[in-house]
Amino acid sequence: MVIYDVLCPAGHRFEAVLPSMHAEAPACRSCGEPTRRVPSRPNIGGAADAGVPRERMPRSWRGVRGGDPETVRHWHDVAARRDALEERHPELGGDRRPVLAHEGIFRDSPLRAGDDIGQAVGAALQRERSRQGTSGDGVGA
Repeated sequence: MVIYDVLCPAGHRFEAVLPSMHAEAPACRSCGEPTRRVPSRPNIGGAADAGVPRERMPRSWRGVRGGDPETVRHWHDVAARRDALEERHPELGGDRRPVLAHEGIFRDSPLRAGDDIGQAVGAALQRERSRQGTSGDGVGA
């Protein structure tokens, strides 16, 4: 048995179960006109879903409604699914190094474990100078 999509001249489209690929297409169920086989629509079972990114997961007690057990359990399950996904696809994990500094000059680009300290401080100071509109010599640009 083979399932085909068939179409009549009046535009009625339906699926027909035929005994073989050589069997004649049946008459239209709606109007009785002869039909022809047409390409089937793709049937995709579901869409890929990477889930909630870590950046959108709660990071505070308030984010889990003050420790509501049901909310904590939900976010624990979400994080576990994300961990499993990142284990299979490490490219989705992003930078998981611990953040060492995220305030002051590092507010726009946190200092992370393993960063070259001298380079990170220099880049952060350069961004700070740019934001303040100075060239670093004390004279406004």
